[in-house]
Amino acid sequence: MFVVMKREASAEQVRGVRNAAERLGLKTKPVHGDRQVVMDLLEDGQSQSGESLGTLEGVQLLLRVSKQFKLASREFRKADTVIRLPGGVEIGGREIALIAGPCSVESLEQLLETARGVKQAGAKILRGSIFKPRTSPYDFQGIGLKGLQILEAVKEETGMLVETEVMHPDHVRQVEPFVDMLRIGSRNMHNFDLLKEAGRSEKPVILKRGLSATVNELLLAAEYILNEGNPNVVLCERGIRTFMTETRNTLDLNCVPLIKQLSHLPIIVDPSHGTGNPDLIAPLSKAGIAAGADGLMIEVHRNPKEALSDAHQQITPEKFARLVNELKPVAHAVGREL
Repeated sequence: MFVVMKREASAEQVRGVRNAAERLGLKTKPVHGDRQVVMDLLEDGQSQSGESLGTLEGVQLLLRVSKQFKLASREFRKADTVIRLPGGVEIGGREIALIAGPCSVESLEQLLETARGVKQAGAKILRGSIFKPRTSPYDFQGIGLKGLQILEAVKEETGMLVETEVMHPDHVRQVEPFVDMLRIGSRNMHNFDLLKEAGRSEKPVILKRGLSATVNELLLAAEYILNEGNPNVVLCERGIRTFMTETRNTLDLNCVPLIKQLSHLPIIVDPSHGTGNPDLIAPLSKAGIAAGADGLMIEVHRNPKEALSDAHQQITPEKFARLVNELKPVAHAVGREL
């Protein structure tokens, strides 16, 4: 249950409600809601004991959320969350966010050339992983922390915003000063220590759906981040594992409008991992936008054949530019823009 305070509630009134709750044996956790200060009453079988708090000064209403994912739910927040990034870039607003770049950072020259290409095509956020969780221990694992200087240099040279993947709780603090967004990959969607640490960060977090995760599990993973105080979570549908063998994964576009119903959080689509087939990236990108996605994450490499990871699913900056032009009428058709 949440106690929603009035806009004009004083700090003294907030303290009064918190003290009253604690006298009832309820723990409180401050939360920032749509407009007012909100307190989450962490109840343990005492569902009726907090009802008296509704009569205290400064309280507007008591709000019960039926979903397991309370802070991520539409019940908690009716309006769509819009993630606001430096330079006026938004995810969740009218404009479709384009996140593009190589699967992994390999060198300054490789990242810079790719960044220039995707920026010219319209991308405002550069994708670039320095840590790579791989199924085989013998595959390229990323260049590690030394890649931060490359990300920083490319950001300064191009003016693009930068995001990268974190795999361990320690990575969050190490990476924060160099990037604008953190990304938690599909294999770490249930890394709860990492989710909590990302929740203590001030940087927005892109949270990818796990390989076999349900929508409910994805939203509960987001809840871990929200519950630690970070309200800026972007969900990412990147394909799930099914019986299909013709594609790398099955891009579950059902989840886009479903999540829009269940949650206020923005959701983007990754057709590169979702299909593993560069020929399918364009149609699935269009379908994602038509389904209501707030953005796309697409793997782009200056020379995909030479890529050290995911060479088979990356496209060139030239193909990305053509794709962006093809996406514009689709975005306009659903009241959005690129």
